[in-house]
Parts: sequence; structure tokens; C-alpha cells
Amino acid sequence: MATISIIVLLVITAAAWYLGTDPWKLSLAGREKNFKPQYLAPAPSHVMDNLIRDTESKLQKAEIWRGPFLGPESFVFDSQGRGPYTGVSDGTVIRYDGPELGWSTFAYTSKNRSEICAPKNPPAPNLAFEHICGRPLGLRFNKKTGDLWIADAYLGILKVGSEGGQAESVVAEIDGVPMKFCNDLDFDEDGVLYFTDSSTKWHRRQFFIASFEGDDTGRFVKYDPGTKQTTVLINNLRVSNGLAVSKDGTFIVICDTRNGRLVRFWLKGEKAGTHETFVILPGWPDNVRRNENGDFWVALHAVRYAPDTYLGTLPWLRYLLGRLPIPQRYLYQLAVGKPHAMIIRYGPDGSVKEVLEDQTGQVVRLPSEVEEHDGKLYIGSVLLPQIAVYTLPSGVASS
Repeated sequence: MATISIIVLLVITAAAWYLGTDPWKLSLAGREKNFKPQYLAPAPSHVMDNLIRDTESKLQKAEIWRGPFLGPESFVFDSQGRGPYTGVSDGTVIRYDGPELGWSTFAYTSKNRSEICAPKNPPAPNLAFEHICGRPLGLRFNKKTGDLWIADAYLGILKVGSEGGQAESVVAEIDGVPMKFCNDLDFDEDGVLYFTDSSTKWHRRQFFIASFEGDDTGRFVKYDPGTKQTTVLINNLRVSNGLAVSKDGTFIVICDTRNGRLVRFWLKGEKAGTHETFVILPGWPDNVRRNENGDFWVALHAVRYAPDTYLGTLPWLRYLLGRLPIPQRYLYQLAVGKPHAMIIRYGPDGSVKEVLEDQTGQVVRLPSEVEEHDGKLYIGSVLLPQIAVYTLPSGVASS
């Protein structure tokens, strides 16, 4: 009996030591003092009850493009129809030049690139050196100048000419403080730039900490190229993400990721300068892009489901889980569930126009953006080494 008691005591002691010290640095938040989970309100029941589903999983018909890249987050095409251009995990912006030429490096954001930034084979994350190599996320062409503007998570807003090469910095800080997680951008019809800064606490490489915590330091910002002034228009967004100006230029839609909604900020009219909830979403949005008809394509990184909703209402439990030596991939699975894909097209009035899914994640999963171009949807993923290309049925594109 004494021997059993000693063994039990040793096991308890070892477990306490392991949980208390996290010797292999497995915990999500580690010793991050700023990790302070917040209450996340559940969505109204009608959001999921009235959700239209794609029972055919039409996205499984998508063609998958693979190449020497990881994490194609956002897509653009230039005025000559070349592309897509996309930013990837090694810190470069690459361009597709057709099936014969394939992909080529178009631009890069960091001036401090070295061997550590070289793409890996097979493609693999480079999180430890993202702050050195750069991590381009949102992309937009300035239609008036032809320059490609880039939202780099660590380096802020940059631009590069039509010939590519080294991008030059435009906005690297807000109110004298360097940005930690610049995310996306878009121009209004007057050439004024709007962009998101997802967090003032966490860098992009810590994006899951920000999401799991429910960080509310995200911002929506205006930059006037004429005066070179930046103005914060909205504070306290929970991981502010993609954005898109409406076709008529009266408002802009912003992804408020951890609140699971689209926010509408009015640019013109009686409500100019104010904002409101545009749509409460059935999941966590990454990017939003407008098509030629004025509809908004929203890519959901994950669909709401019970375990994550429950955890959202228990900040203390998320704090405990974040401190325990639990590998991040298990917490990610708990928060996201089985990876799959859902993209939704909303009208300018917020009505649902179309839902496309891969409910099993067999072909498409974890989408980050949907760019509609010439009857096709280009679907990226910030975490995967692939681009899904879905051909819209004849007569459906931009209808």
C-alpha cells in the first residue's frame, strides 16, 4: 500500500510539474501576460436556423491549382487581365502567367530578405521569420496609377509599380506606433485608401491567439494619399479583416471576424461617418470581395458550431485551455471543427444570393478569399498550398 501511495504521489507531482512548467512549450499562450480571453456572445438562433445550405457541395467541382507556394491569401488581376497575383508565405507576391509559364515572382515587401526567406520544398510555414521576410495579405490595384498596393501583416501598406520588384512603404505606423497585423485594403472612387489593422496586441503569426482570446483591438483606418494622413474610423473590432467598397461608393463592408459579422461603414449620405452591423454571419469571415454586379463574396474560415459557441461564453475556460500544455492544433480543431468550406454571396442590401460549400472538405477547405473574374471564382487559403478555381454555371457570373 505504501508503494502504491508513493507511485500516486510521484505521478501527481510529475503531472503538476508538467502542467506548471510546460517544458516543451506546447501551450497556446505560454507566458503571454496579455492573453485575456473575453466573452463572445452567441449569434441569434435565426442565423443558423435560416441558413441556406449547399447540399450538393458544389465546390467539390473546383479545379485545384498547386505550385511552389503556401498560403495564397488574396487575388487581383491587372488592367490587362494578367494574373491572378497573390501574396504567399515566403513574403513575395507572385503572378500566374498561364499554363506554359506558370508562376513568377512579381514583388516583395521586405528589404531584409535573405536565405531564411527562400520558399521551402515542399511548401511549409515560415512563421518564425515572417517579421523579417514580410507577409503580404490583401492586394489591390490602384486603377488611376496602375500601382499594386499591398497590405503586409508586419510592414503595413506598401505599393509597387506595374513592373514589380521592391515595394515601397506608404503607411507603416498609426499615431507613431508600428502596426502589428495589417490585413486588407481597398480604394474608394476618389482614390482614398481604407485598410484594416487586425490587432494592436498580436502579430499575424499569433493570429489564433487573437481569435481564441476574442481580441477586440482591431481597427478600420482611412489613409488619404493627398494629405498622407491616417485616421482611425472604427476601434474595438474583434480581428478586423477583409473589406470592400460598394459598387455605388456609398459604403464599405468590413469583416469583424471574431464577432462573426460584416460591418457597414457609410461613406456618403445622411449616415456618412457612422457604422452598423450589415450581416450576422453563420461563421467566421476572412475576406470579402465585391464582384462587378455589386454583390459581396464572403469566405468563411469556419462555420459556427456548438463547442466553439459554448467556449465563447466561458472566458475562464479558454484562459485555462490557453495556459495548459495543449498543442495548438488540438485547440484549433476544437474551435474550428472539421475543416470544410463555405462561401456566401450577399447582395448590396445584405440578402443572401448564393451559398457554395464543400461540406466534407474533400476538395476545398479553410477558404480565405473569393475573387470573381471572367466567370470563375478564385478561392484562396491562408493556411494551405492550393488555389481552388470554381467555374460558375453559364449565365450566373455577376448576375
